[in-house]
Amino acid sequence: MMHFEEALSVIFGNKVRSLLTVTGLVIGVMSVIAIQVLGKSMSGALNGALGNMTDDSFIVFPSTTQANALKAAVTRSDILQLAQMPNVKTAIPLVDESDLVRNGHLQARYTIAGEPLEPFSNAPLQFGRRFTQDEIAAERHVAVISDRAFKKLFPDGADPVGKSLYVGDHRYVVVGVLAAPRQGLIQLNFSGDVSAPYTTLLRDYVRGERVGAARIIVNDPSSMSVTEVAAIQELRRLRGNQRLEYNTFDKAQLTKGINGIFGVMTFVVAFIGAISLLVAGIGIMNILLVSVTERTREIGVRKAIGATRSQILWQFFIEALVLCGIGCGLGLAFGLLIGTTVNSLAIAKLTGYTPPIPWFQAALTTIVFTVVVTLGCGTAPAFRAAALDPIEALRYE
Repeated sequence: MMHFEEALSVIFGNKVRSLLTVTGLVIGVMSVIAIQVLGKSMSGALNGALGNMTDDSFIVFPSTTQANALKAAVTRSDILQLAQMPNVKTAIPLVDESDLVRNGHLQARYTIAGEPLEPFSNAPLQFGRRFTQDEIAAERHVAVISDRAFKKLFPDGADPVGKSLYVGDHRYVVVGVLAAPRQGLIQLNFSGDVSAPYTTLLRDYVRGERVGAARIIVNDPSSMSVTEVAAIQELRRLRGNQRLEYNTFDKAQLTKGINGIFGVMTFVVAFIGAISLLVAGIGIMNILLVSVTERTREIGVRKAIGATRSQILWQFFIEALVLCGIGCGLGLAFGLLIGTTVNSLAIAKLTGYTPPIPWFQAALTTIVFTVVVTLGCGTAPAFRAAALDPIEALRYE
């Protein structure tokens, strides 16, 4: 306790010098903590926006950059073969069209997506239900519409289940309406504004064997990547050409990409913040070295009346610890304030999701910085003070 009181008296006795030293620490820690919070928040918010995507399915499709893309086209017979692969629960053609959708005099052009019994997005419903297996097998003209299409085509807001609308020249009966997505500028919709049984869209829109892509639902999501590779190899085998190029897409890939982007951004900005911390650490070393010089006679007196090397050593270590603690503590507070403010005012409005703040990670980072800077920059001045010869120190002018 005595060492802490002495450290505080020395620090407050040199207010300007201490303030300049602590300011560097505050800026460094604040920038690192703020970017950590913002990086985690943005990544978490976008991952939250992806929450409606199912984890047990992926899409496989020909690469559009290859010269023989037509030869790589997925066919209906290919999909029947893919459905026989290990770990594959269901394989269906991916049908995605654009057409005019009408309800009386109200009309708009929307994306029409074909869905199996298990949709690619498990977004909740505000009215009605999903498709039944009988409707899919019988190629019924039934539809589940998005909240956007519902508000446009049924502006009175009444439950539209059982009512009809026209998709192109075909009459569809509405059996469900998706719930409105969370409010945010980034709206990720992985289903069409109008979803219908994929069998119905195959009959109405697809001519011939070729389809755009295949959607595969797996039994074990943990083996998704293995199944994706196997599906590509199977398509090459069926085409008799190992040079054909195919791509796959799933939720894990998208999530990994988002986390990777924000991970790199966080690292770069944190590195810049670490440089400012290094500069601040050098400032602490400098202020302690100056303090040792100014207090040489005091150190000599202490040693002459019985102070040990360890007591002198601890005195200057604690001064470094107090400076670092004040700077890092203020940096933590300001960093969290900036991060949480931007998170609530910008990120939440952008994505519609407010992920939790990484309090533990921020506090741990601050503690680590405090310890590292204290040990790294307080060691030399502390050992220099402890090594002073008491007689020479008393003679110092």
